[in-house]
Amino acid sequence: MKRIEGNVVDLFKREVFKGEVIIEGDRIKEINKKDTSSDIYILPGLVDSHVHIESSMLTPSVFSKLAVQNGTVAVVTDPHEIANVLGKKGVKFMIENSKQSPLKTYYCAPSCVPATPFETSGANLSSKEIDELFEEENLKVLGEMMNYPGVIFNDEEVHAKLNVAKKHNAVIDGHIPGISGDDLKKYVEAGISTDHECFTIDEAIEKINLGMKVLIREGSAAKNFEALYPLISRFNNMVMLCTDDSHPDDLIKYGHINKILKLGQKHKIDIFDMLFATCVNPVEHYKLDVGLLREGDFADFITIDNLEDFNILETYINGNPVYSNGRILFNTENVEPVNNFNASKILPDQIAIENKNKKVKIIEVIDKELITRSFTANLKSKNGILLADPEKDILKIVVYNRYNKNAIPQIGFINGFNLKKGALATSIAHDSNNIIALGVNDEDIAKAINEIIEHTGGLTYVDNTDFYTLPLEFGGLMTQADPEEVSNKYNKINSIIKANGCNLTAPFMTLSFMALLVIPELKIGDKGLFDVSKFEFTSLYEN
Repeated sequence: MKRIEGNVVDLFKREVFKGEVIIEGDRIKEINKKDTSSDIYILPGLVDSHVHIESSMLTPSVFSKLAVQNGTVAVVTDPHEIANVLGKKGVKFMIENSKQSPLKTYYCAPSCVPATPFETSGANLSSKEIDELFEEENLKVLGEMMNYPGVIFNDEEVHAKLNVAKKHNAVIDGHIPGISGDDLKKYVEAGISTDHECFTIDEAIEKINLGMKVLIREGSAAKNFEALYPLISRFNNMVMLCTDDSHPDDLIKYGHINKILKLGQKHKIDIFDMLFATCVNPVEHYKLDVGLLREGDFADFITIDNLEDFNILETYINGNPVYSNGRILFNTENVEPVNNFNASKILPDQIAIENKNKKVKIIEVIDKELITRSFTANLKSKNGILLADPEKDILKIVVYNRYNKNAIPQIGFINGFNLKKGALATSIAHDSNNIIALGVNDEDIAKAINEIIEHTGGLTYVDNTDFYTLPLEFGGLMTQADPEEVSNKYNKINSIIKANGCNLTAPFMTLSFMALLVIPELKIGDKGLFDVSKFEFTSLYEN
């Protein structure tokens, strides 16, 4: 039996009192009011209501170490990145690897593999295979339904997946940016209960009024807290917090869900409102076996120094300390990597593109956002070939199918990276995770793509003969290397990119989202330039 004394934070009575928490086995046996000299605060552990572990670039067991040191006791995670690479095998790898860690990791059955029919993925998860995953792994959630046109326009297979989830009494997560009115209503009526893609208060309120829970996201590239935080007090029972995508350097430097609580404190949001959105709402919505600091609950809680700075002292899961005063209290083992990579190296002339003496459509990046804008421009050319123009911040962008040796690279142009030298490339390209690269000249872009192929996945920056690479041996998405080592390598590459002109907050994550064909406005996939607003391919050249 264990006793923890301090200031007990009772979310349901909305009070803080001096007391003790008595733990027996994996449960809280008693919570008593008691005079104590301890000044620590005891409160429920934090829950990330929507995260893609793959975006941490760490395997689940390694990611869990960063999560628990930041007070996270549970995550709801959609493994659709690894599923797009490896299908059921990838999902099962994630589930098995998570068993090394005490972090309560709740996997969704990925609903969109591939995310759209307009790109090539390494696998396809049918409604039958999703049904098998629910049966075999006892899953609780159908992952975010990104194919909202398929829901709205009654795609047979999309609705078959929704029906599988309903058969298993599963929660269905959503993904429907910028859609309103009757189309949104039809999407919600299909049984989809959440959305984490709101960019404005009005968009979020419309969804809440239709019964959707809104997840406020604060990740590495997409940051919506500043736009949406008033919802936390106004619609407290309809809001949750999530990171969605967080890179390892952010997890180490800024934290996980605890960083969002600190943002709430800066905005003077009631701490109980913040904690309800962080702890109670996700546990109740997703029916998680996670304690909320009540007698009889699982002993999943944290201790912190104070309610303003929110520094994590200890994390307990099922009654056991898993993090204490700077130390991770569990070990993980390295495992054999899994992957799916079948690309042939390319030559620079394979990404040359003809000058047709027309204006060219340009993808316009918005820092810290998934959405893009677009415009048209006349580009420089040489010997009948269009050129990037770094002086005007127009670079060439290439997506290359990594699953097919006979693939043809797809080429576009992009504004907003401001890179003046070299090229960067990565095998993290949401959601199908083909190779995506951009740069100032064809030679460096080809070298960067070939460097990714050489390592069967990773991210790299190349400038002539200088190569800076972080290999990602698991699906081209993750590594089991030490998080500090991964963070240091990642930071070094980012620093070099930024020293060469790029001023984006997270260059690689932003690059990876340029292949996300379900987020407006103009994106690029392995089959060509894509107009998301019309949900169709579009020519590079203006008509």
